Formats: sequence, C-alpha cells, structure tokens
Amino acid sequence: MRCTVWLLLVLLFMGQAAMAHESRPAYLEINETAAGSYNVLWRTPVLSGVRLPIALRFAEGVRTVVEPVESELNDSLIERRVIDTGPAGLIGQRIEFIGLQASITDVLVRVSRLDGSLTTTLVHPAQPWIEIAATPGAFSVAGAFLVHGIQHILGGGDHLLFVFSLLLLVSNGWMLVKTITAFTLAHSITLALATLGAVRLPGPPVEATIALSILLLAVEIARKNRGEISFTTQWPWVVAFCFGLLHGFGFAGALAEIGLPQRDLPLALFTFNVGVEVGQLMFVAAVLSLRALLLRFRLALPIAQKLIVKTPEISIGCSNGSSAA
Repeated sequence: MRCTVWLLLVLLFMGQAAMAHESRPAYLEINETAAGSYNVLWRTPVLSGVRLPIALRFAEGVRTVVEPVESELNDSLIERRVIDTGPAGLIGQRIEFIGLQASITDVLVRVSRLDGSLTTTLVHPAQPWIEIAATPGAFSVAGAFLVHGIQHILGGGDHLLFVFSLLLLVSNGWMLVKTITAFTLAHSITLALATLGAVRLPGPPVEATIALSILLLAVEIARKNRGEISFTTQWPWVVAFCFGLLHGFGFAGALAEIGLPQRDLPLALFTFNVGVEVGQLMFVAAVLSLRALLLRFRLALPIAQKLIVKTPEISIGCSNGSSAA
C-alpha cells in the first residue's frame, strides 16, 4: 500500500512538471545599438510541434529596418529583426503580444540601453502588453524576479525530484526541517557566487551531476526500505547540503539566460532566490498535504469496513412463507 501511494505521488509530480514545462515563457530581447536603433530577438515556444500563436506588435511609428529572419530550435522558434524608432526611442512606447491573453504562457522581456541599463519584466496573459519605462522601479524588478524564481523551481523537474526524494528518505519531522534548510542554504550560496562571477562551472557536467544526485537518493531510499542503515539515512542534511551546492549552479545557469540588471543586481538576485524558496515550500507543502490526506483515507477505510460489518441488515417486505402471529 505504501509503495502504491508513493507511486501515485511520483506520477502526480511528473504530470505537474510536464505541465509547467509546457507553459514555459516566451522571450523578447531588445538591445539598443544606436540612438533609436534596436536589435530585436523574439523567441516563442513550440508545443507538440506547433508554434505558440503569439504575435509581436510594436507601436505605430516603429519602423522595421531589417525584415524578420527566423531560425528553428528543438523547442522554440527564434525571430530576429532590426527596428528604428527615431530620436524618441522606445521609452513610453507600448509593445503588445497578440494572442497572449488566450494562453497560459508568460513573456519575459529584457531591454538593454546604450547607457548600460538593463530591465527585465515578466508579462502575464492578464495584461498582454508592456510599456517601456525610462528607469525601472525597484518594485518592478523585485516582482519580476520573484515570479521568475517561483516559475523556475516549479518548472524544474530535476530540482523538485531531488526535494521529493528527500521527503521519501527522511521520516523524522525535525530532521526533515534540517535537511531542507541545508539544501536551501547550499544552493543559495552557489547561486550567489556563480551569478556574481566568483565561481564558474560548465553547464553539462553540472546537469549530469544533478541527475546523479537524484539517482543516488533513489538507491538510498531502496536501501532504507530494506532496513539498511547508511551515511545518507543517518546524515541526510549533509548529503542535501553537498548536492545543494551543485543545484545552485543549475539555478545560476537559468538566471544567466535572462540576465540581471546591473543597477539592481543585489535586489534581483535576492528576490529570485526568494522566489525559488517560495516555490520549493509550495511543493513541499503540497506533497506533505497529499500524504496526510492519503494517510487519513487509509486509516478511515478500516473503520468504515468495521461499520459496514457491524451494521445489521434490514429487510423490507414479507416473504411468502411468513406465518401470522
């Protein structure tokens, strides 16, 4: 029964991870190369072989200097063009995403200017447009990177699967708190170090080692179920801390793809990390709640069976062979 319950949890997790992957955001990058001249990169996801039906529309007066050129990747289509806005630039201009309101996909918008400023904004289907501001406010930066951190962890199957394995491995409540805290602290350290450029590791070996960490925990879970004692079962927080350092480099790789605003670097890094932790806690709470619900159902089932057995049968009507009193 216990294996069946956890198998159901794994299947549920895989379904949620697949859904998060299918709703990965579109991406718009605008780089100012001269006064009023911009290079534009527009990337839209390809879902089940079909391009997401979202169209990019600039404000009136924006002129296309170089017509769009498309290139195809495994999971997305990339469109590059050059636009000219005149002396006014893009400040105050509205960019619309036609069709976004009918999807569950967000758009990550990254704008860099000649003065070195960089803004990153997340556009949601509820408001399928963005107005380019002169200078981004701290609240806007914090909100964008907080949401991006939550979406990244909930869409990162490898990271969540590692946390899920920790939940299977650790049964003691206090030890679970220590283990999750150690994992959080470790990947926060390496996320900051890698983002600030203090430490660099190539992506493929990091991703391979993260996959290996999940495999190791799976082996340890099997050994625990057989009643064997190992270093991992006795000191899970140490193992979580060591592998958490590697997971932090994975988070840093995702953050590097969208870029950080140099003027608000500490704020963006902090709020992205907070978003990762919020998403991680949401996942842990969901799994523990589901486990408690299934456990309650498992305990209630024998009670219901006993009530059925003890309830006397009540017959309605009379048989043909009944005798009068």
